[in-house]
Amino acid sequence: MAKTGQSRRRFLVALAFLATGLLSLTRFLKPAAKSKKTLLAVAEKDIPSNGALVYKEARVAIIRESGKISAVSLVCTHLGCTVSATTDELVCPCHGSSFDWKGIVIKGPADRPLPQYKVEERDGRIVVLL
Repeated sequence: MAKTGQSRRRFLVALAFLATGLLSLTRFLKPAAKSKKTLLAVAEKDIPSNGALVYKEARVAIIRESGKISAVSLVCTHLGCTVSATTDELVCPCHGSSFDWKGIVIKGPADRPLPQYKVEERDGRIVVLL
C-alpha cells in the first residue's frame, strides 16, 4: 500500500487550525453589539407613586403611573424647548403644546409624541438607557 503523505492526524490538526481561524475571523467581521448608554440611574424608592421625577439637565422625566415606571424625554417635538411637568400633564412653555404622562400629544402645535427611553430595573435602581 502506497503512502500518500497524509494522515488522519495531520487532517485533524489542519481542520482544528481552520476552525480556529474562522472563529477568529468572525470576531472581526461580525459587528459588535452596541451597548446602550446609561443616561440616569435612580433608586426605585425615590420615584413617587403616580408621580414623576424630573431631571431638567438631562431633560428626562421618570414617571411611575399605575405601578409602571417609564421615562420620557422632555424635549418638545415641535421646536425643541424643554417641557415642564405639572401634576396632570407635560407642557411646553414655548408654544403651549401639552402631552400626557406617556408623552402623547394632547394639544399642539407639536404633532409627534415625546420620545420614550428604555428603562431597566437593576438591583433596586431604575436605569434609563439611551
